[in-house]
Amino acid sequence: MNEEAPFEVKTFLRSLTHRPGVYRMLDAKHQVIYVGKARDLKKRVSSYFNRTQDAVKTAAMMQHVARVEVTVANTEAEALILEYSLIKRHKPRYNVLLRDDKSYPYIYASTDKRFPRLKFHRGARRGKGRYFGPYPSTRAVRTTLKELEKLFLIRNCTDSFFSNRTRPCLQYQIKRCTAPCVGLVSEEQYRADVEAAVQFLDGKNQRVVDTFVERMEQAAAAQDYEQAARFRDQIARLKEIEARQHVKRGKKQDLDILGFASNGAIHCVTVLFIRNGSLVGSRDHFPRLAGETDRQKILNAFVAQYYLGRDAPTEIVLELEIDDAELLARTLTERMGHKVQIRSRVRGDRARWLQMARTNAEQGLGLKAASNATLRRQFAALTEALGLEETPQRLECFDVSHTSGEATVASCVVFNTAGPLKSDYRRFNLAPAAAGDDYGAMAEALRRRYERVKKGEVPTPDVLFVDGGKGQLAQAMTILDELELDWLTVVAVAKGRARRAGAERLFRPGDERPLDLPADSPALLLIQQIRDEAHRFAITGHRQRRAKARNTSRLEQIPGLGPKKRRELLRQFGGLQGVVGAGVDDLVKVRGISRALAETIYNDLHLDKH
Repeated sequence: MNEEAPFEVKTFLRSLTHRPGVYRMLDAKHQVIYVGKARDLKKRVSSYFNRTQDAVKTAAMMQHVARVEVTVANTEAEALILEYSLIKRHKPRYNVLLRDDKSYPYIYASTDKRFPRLKFHRGARRGKGRYFGPYPSTRAVRTTLKELEKLFLIRNCTDSFFSNRTRPCLQYQIKRCTAPCVGLVSEEQYRADVEAAVQFLDGKNQRVVDTFVERMEQAAAAQDYEQAARFRDQIARLKEIEARQHVKRGKKQDLDILGFASNGAIHCVTVLFIRNGSLVGSRDHFPRLAGETDRQKILNAFVAQYYLGRDAPTEIVLELEIDDAELLARTLTERMGHKVQIRSRVRGDRARWLQMARTNAEQGLGLKAASNATLRRQFAALTEALGLEETPQRLECFDVSHTSGEATVASCVVFNTAGPLKSDYRRFNLAPAAAGDDYGAMAEALRRRYERVKKGEVPTPDVLFVDGGKGQLAQAMTILDELELDWLTVVAVAKGRARRAGAERLFRPGDERPLDLPADSPALLLIQQIRDEAHRFAITGHRQRRAKARNTSRLEQIPGLGPKKRRELLRQFGGLQGVVGAGVDDLVKVRGISRALAETIYNDLHLDKH
């Protein structure tokens, strides 16, 4: 067997280039523990080995470094982008890491279509049309879309659903759409409504009001008083929305304001989203890192990771100057196709927004610290309640969800001392043989999970919870015995009498009597939280699987209707309900569907109605 050659530091340093690039610190297990960029690789990497490290984090890291790898880049900007990519891939323990790596949502207007639609969008922006955002949360997008529907009556249905309507849907009945699908509004009129909605999203509220006033007067002059009343109500609604936008400037501007707060152990960055001169929301972030306390370094790392992974506005305002501000601004400008400024010295509205962001960051930090303190108390209480020698660092909980045996899904959720570790959550779609058998389902899920634990592919929990009583506990112990993991601490969480919260009964291997904790016990509150989270995660997966199965199961029973034709039908009509609502003449329009097959489909789906 070939052994890896030892890492010769001096030889390695002599071979380094003075060009820009990225370096990776690896430990003895070949795990990447730190990723950094450098304008001069030789100078930067050598500095780690040629002097005593003053920073606690760096000194601690260097005790674990067994090897260094480098990648040369053409420019410092390339190195910056590569650094971000490697941090995202490896999640090194000594880098600043963002917990929330999800892309932010947008509102998408398909303005390239004859009859455009407005919808929620997350992910790559490949479609033609206009994108508005990003918004700080899904809720903010949904709220805005509801306002737009009430104001402008723009459709939100899928193109396949729209193209196959023969009568208006519920959106028309509740006055959220003008039913362009069946010709109840002209294309010209609908386009005017879409244009007004786009102007509203662009922050041109007064222009929209002026347009509506003009259209109201024209309708009144034509004695179309119903239409005039509609425009009157829209104007009133617009005025109401404007009155609620407390932070507003007449000048159009898109910028993010970043406030920062830290207590040395926890760091909070609050991002305020200013779009078209109005505050549309905010979000708190708690970057994870090992030992770093320098505020500028933390903020520098956060800004790079945050904006290289998503769209950047035209201006980013920080309360601290960061080292890479100029480099990052150039890189973002090139990536975004518009000029991006990074500023820290501001006045006027920006200064007031910055103070607001700082206040929110301090508030978020306080809440996080209080939450962490509560978690520490809960973990300490759990340690005492279960008689553990050490405070557990990793908890796992399993639950099973199904409807009379249909679409059985098991969940595994993970908590550590910081709360839910959602990146480690897993779902298990269970085999038909286990469907309806809760014991068998739990056994299958545990076997699949803990076979990987046995192989060292996933971390070993300190405590394993299973939702259920003695029966589920027996299943868990059987599987763990098979895998020679019976030394794990296992607890079954039964709902207790009347299934009332606070009356849970805890069963442990070898104990004849259940462990009954007081309803206000911090340990029991933690157990309830992880049990409820496992239940939520399981039932969400079950509903998704059940909906998918039901969308196809009825079609699978129709002779002559293969997988390709089923997919085409579902795509064309937007789901099973759309297929059921289609007539024979509608069905034959679908590629591959003959009239004979269309009649067969229609008759089979409406058999119970004849």
